[in-house]
Amino acid sequence: MRRALITGITGQDGSYLAEFLLSKDYQVHGIVRRASTFNTGRIDHLYKDSHDEEARLFLHYGDLTDGSSLRRILHKSEPDEIYNLGAQSHVKVSFDQAEYTADVVATGTLRLLEAVRDYCDTTGRKVKLYQAGSSEMFGAAKPPQNEATEFYPRSPYAASKVAAYWYCVNYREAYSLFIANGMLFNHESPLRGETFVTRKITRAVGKIKLGLQKKLYLGNLDARRDWGFAGDYVEAMWRMLQHDTPDDFVVATGESHSVKEFVEAAFGHAGLNWADHVEIDPRYLRPTEVDFLLGDPSKAAAALGWKPTVKFDGLVKMMVEADIELARQEATLINAGHRVSARSGN
Repeated sequence: MRRALITGITGQDGSYLAEFLLSKDYQVHGIVRRASTFNTGRIDHLYKDSHDEEARLFLHYGDLTDGSSLRRILHKSEPDEIYNLGAQSHVKVSFDQAEYTADVVATGTLRLLEAVRDYCDTTGRKVKLYQAGSSEMFGAAKPPQNEATEFYPRSPYAASKVAAYWYCVNYREAYSLFIANGMLFNHESPLRGETFVTRKITRAVGKIKLGLQKKLYLGNLDARRDWGFAGDYVEAMWRMLQHDTPDDFVVATGESHSVKEFVEAAFGHAGLNWADHVEIDPRYLRPTEVDFLLGDPSKAAAALGWKPTVKFDGLVKMMVEADIELARQEATLINAGHRVSARSGN
């Protein structure tokens, strides 16, 4: 049974990847940061008590800011594959927490690489590592962006991802480690964090539809992104580590849409007029904006046999329907006298 270790397993991508790997009969280990509240909601449906003979998902407390915990977990989990998905991944927040973002995203990747190098040297095991890059690394570069496009980061998050990318290239070349960089363009789902613009929009649509919210406040509606489905993209991660040689790949749909188009589609699926509910708030504008991201996934298609299965309209519909149902559940609780915390849209 192959073993995989996932950093960031409690996030959107970590959840989909864990489910995908379990379906491939992997034993899956995940690193979880200690928090005062439970943060495993996205993977609770996959978890079985470790005393259960059928358990194949195991969680370990650790952090990319703590090299000793990474080394301990490597020796305990003995992975064949590592997927480094852990990050402070919110672009706008990275301007407010620049040092922390760099410590987790850039230096955190370096800590993991050092731990992997030492682990391979001391055990003689061969480990394959996937590094989660981002389309934000391309930033202001002219579209379409592919593997040959020069990086032009426009945020502390993006700059940190660029540093992590080059750390991985260097360790691949210096120590002959199997390391693949995936430059994944925006990928969304009903599990997306509620502070990310797509989920913020669909959560608001659900609440407005059910009368729980009146307005949605957004920033730049003209920014264009290449949006795909996270469930498709985790398969691309896995395919990179099944490839004969380690390499770097852009993962994208090859289509780009503006935030305004996403808003129009989302409100339209709910039978609402977006102009009646959306207002611009300058607080949500970035100090330096990324205007146009459009990925060219032709290399991934040719080398990995990967292509997206969910198109833009299908993705928006999936998210809106899920969030309308979530809003219905919240409305039921409110009508029964329970308190429901307000989150998105404000």
